[in-house]
Amino acid sequence: MSPTFFRRVRLTVFSVLCATLAACGGSDNNNNNDESARANEPMPTPNAQMQAVLDELVALGAKPIETLTVAQARAQPSPADAVKSLLIKQGKSIVPEAVGSVEDRTIAGPGGLIPIRIYKPAGAGPFPVALYVHGGGWVIATIDTYDSSARALANAAGAIVVSTHYRLGPEFKFPAAHDDTYAAYKWTLGNAAALGGIAKQVAVVGESAGGNLAAAITLRARDDGIQRPVHQVLVYPVTNYALDSPSQQQNRNASPLGTATLAWFYERYLPTPADGANPQFSVVRAPSLAGLPSATVITADIDPLRSEGRAYAERLASAGVAVDYTNYAGVTHEFFGMGAVLAEARAAVAKAAAGLKSGFAKAGN
Repeated sequence: MSPTFFRRVRLTVFSVLCATLAACGGSDNNNNNDESARANEPMPTPNAQMQAVLDELVALGAKPIETLTVAQARAQPSPADAVKSLLIKQGKSIVPEAVGSVEDRTIAGPGGLIPIRIYKPAGAGPFPVALYVHGGGWVIATIDTYDSSARALANAAGAIVVSTHYRLGPEFKFPAAHDDTYAAYKWTLGNAAALGGIAKQVAVVGESAGGNLAAAITLRARDDGIQRPVHQVLVYPVTNYALDSPSQQQNRNASPLGTATLAWFYERYLPTPADGANPQFSVVRAPSLAGLPSATVITADIDPLRSEGRAYAERLASAGVAVDYTNYAGVTHEFFGMGAVLAEARAAVAKAAAGLKSGFAKAGN
């Protein structure tokens, strides 16, 4: 991947010596490494591949989520639908990426049964295991919506991927989704060997709201004294209840996720604004991040969540956690699962897989 595709800043346990990320790495596309300086800059321009997906989403009739009811938001075309439609127009296959096997199951959760989907790579196990938590702002989407991400990770990381659903707001408010995904993590720990996995090699991965949920799992596992994930992959995670960060100002009108859409999600999942300060939700506000597993943090440049993803990577590094942070230029929120049409998505999946493999290797057998 050419460096002109994305800006990369690598944070390690030594990055506590750096006063800012600007001291630790460079940038391209004339992007300023100082997040605060970008608040009043124009929103970046999507590259051609990303713009094609955004155009297709509009052509399918998708509207800004904040203008819709919950039922409408759940029913309207998703970015994943736009990718499939674009592939059809390009005369390409829409058959999902092949993996060794796929199995749908349900597990017991604190509020009832939780749907999960188990993806196994081809070949003989045992394999390492990753719990994958999908996005959707704690309100919309299912494991079907994020099927492409789970498949890509299973193949790239050579791991069993347990993709979990969770109760959604506004029917089920915070901490329902957090409780469900933590239950799914504990189930994965207890059943890894029965799935053909390696019980000591269990990681967590999450996208967007799922990144928030995955980060919360690591905090809760540490605080409860249970086996911690061997690695965490956080893809454009929500880490702070706020609407005024530099990227939320710069990318307020971004698609498919803008700042007003974030507010819409918060209002429907959080019982009250005060709950946004809970460190299980605003993980960047946790009193301490020491003792958490190594992390791969991925952000999209044209995304209101960029600043807080980077801020969480900085806090992890300052707490002595090994962190690999990458911001991908020219792409928007939801780009990660678009490998069929987007070069940056393929690069990001490879980055996530490399982090997972490193965490698995360090955990041993």
